[in-house]
Amino acid sequence: MRNSRRNFIKKSGWATAAGMAAISLSPQAYAAENLHQDEALDRILKEPVLRIAELKDPVWIASVELLRREDNFLCRVRSKDGAEGISVSNNMQMIHLYPIFVNRIQPFFIGKDAREWESLLEEVYVYQSNYKLQNLAFWVPLATLEFAILDLLGKMADKSMGALLADTIYHPEISVYQANNYRGKSAEESIDLIEKHVRETEARALKFKVGGRMSHNKDYPPGRTEKLIPLVRQRFGENMVIYADSNGSYTADEAIRIGKIMEEYAYDFYEEPVPFDWYEETLQVSRAVNIPVAGGEQEPSMHGFRWLIKEDALDIVQPDIFYFGGMVRSMKVAKMAALKGKPCTPHISGSGLGYLYMMHFVSALVNAGPFHEFKGFNNEIPLDSPTSSLNSEGGKVTVPTGPGLGVTLDPDFVEQHRVVEG
Repeated sequence: MRNSRRNFIKKSGWATAAGMAAISLSPQAYAAENLHQDEALDRILKEPVLRIAELKDPVWIASVELLRREDNFLCRVRSKDGAEGISVSNNMQMIHLYPIFVNRIQPFFIGKDAREWESLLEEVYVYQSNYKLQNLAFWVPLATLEFAILDLLGKMADKSMGALLADTIYHPEISVYQANNYRGKSAEESIDLIEKHVRETEARALKFKVGGRMSHNKDYPPGRTEKLIPLVRQRFGENMVIYADSNGSYTADEAIRIGKIMEEYAYDFYEEPVPFDWYEETLQVSRAVNIPVAGGEQEPSMHGFRWLIKEDALDIVQPDIFYFGGMVRSMKVAKMAALKGKPCTPHISGSGLGYLYMMHFVSALVNAGPFHEFKGFNNEIPLDSPTSSLNSEGGKVTVPTGPGLGVTLDPDFVEQHRVVEG
């Protein structure tokens, strides 16, 4: 069996002629084309994302609070007019990063107009030299605040978070892929566990782990990956969409060798074949294998994404909306990808309500990939969701409607949290 990038992009249900065409250009025409792409990409980075024309008056931020109960963190923002927004953080990271939120982010936003969020993102990046913290250490706390701000703005504008990002909701339902991680188990053990979880969600796509995670070509246990790649296809049949995630396990040469095995079994994408900051090697693998190369989960830099997209090092972009600092920044990445005919399949991280935020983001993507990550919903956070079960039904999850996040956290649960001081 064989697969190709073209077949994958057709599966996603959209494409642009510019992104699909194989063009042979003279040196002069190539230079002109590159200049055109540079200008178009830069224009995307300058264009506003938020759709908040309904909000004619300033939304002055009166308070920003980080709330904690054991290892769970909430962010609550209030305007001077009494409007409120709330978010749940990526608790796996915030347990280590909350001092950055309290000392480097929270003070900057008091008294600011929340409608100016996009320009404030640029300013807070420079405030107290926060740019020196660039990576998830800075972006996770900032995304935590952004999701509370979007909840607040959405309630005031009577729009969902997705509708704040685009004029059209393209995906009121999200088709899911079941994510699995059974490194350390044999291929035979892994395949049985993968099948169990796929059947539970009725997903029509799945993703599993190959290699040993940033392991310099080691496999855990040895030989697992080469046994498992054909086994997954054989167990699920030719109609199942199959993704494989290496988490940067390989050197370029080994990544290409493993990718060629995936080609034989018609895999649909190959995620992070080499370490995430190996840009040139990612491009090398992308050119050598005939299945789409995906990545971006760990990418902290807008300029880094711009290079990966423009140079066609990635076929599918995967910004993590927590790790990359929120939906606004991630939407710019998705738009740059759309310019080049590439899908966006965002990564979701950690705990809390990450999957719910990802759903709202995907709902606004014209170039959303065909399936999106599902690890099961967090039932430890009590909330009311009148418009969605938040569960996979027939392989699809309905995006909640209503203003802001579209769900209400249990007030008693919120009250059990205490304000984190500096």
